[in-house]
Amino acid sequence: MSATRHGRERQMRERLAQEAARILLESGSRDFYAAKRKAAERLGAVDTRNMPSNAEIELALVTHQRIFRADSQPLALRHLREVALEAMKFFADFRPRLVGSVLRGSADEHSVISLHLYAGTPEEIDLFLLDHGIPFETGEKRLRFGADRYQTLPLYRFLAEDTPLEVVVFPLDGSRQAPLSPVDGRPMKRADRKEVEALLDGS
Repeated sequence: MSATRHGRERQMRERLAQEAARILLESGSRDFYAAKRKAAERLGAVDTRNMPSNAEIELALVTHQRIFRADSQPLALRHLREVALEAMKFFADFRPRLVGSVLRGSADEHSVISLHLYAGTPEEIDLFLLDHGIPFETGEKRLRFGADRYQTLPLYRFLAEDTPLEVVVFPLDGSRQAPLSPVDGRPMKRADRKEVEALLDGS
């Protein structure tokens, strides 16, 4: 491959990452795949083989936030982490772990707080929420644990201080192996209460 062609392809990859990041920020979604496809359509590059990775898109997203949302994004992130910490105290009996963009630091005012809980049965979470009078919706979350290994787990959605929160329920031994991150394909980072408190103390 010539240096000129390589440079053009690298430039297109960067433009796609930046456009996908803008789409994610505009929509409040963190659907990287959909953002890539939409970015390719906007830039007339639907057939390109130079799609950026999810990690490249998140890096572009964080860069955009640092440049254009330096005043608002850190405040929004801190608020989300504070709400997450309160939710983790609430779910203390289920060994809560914070995951996703609120932990990584790329969340903004549109983001959803994501927690992993551990329970003998999902019904324990049903009863816990019902006992506390918290309205919730149920669903499923498909997570990847290996190259061709997926698992579908129970999902609960509700509001905490008007902030959307989603909880994925793992079996009691589910902390042994973390699912793979949709951003970089590595084992997902999961933070306990003390780690979230440390993040808030350092911000």
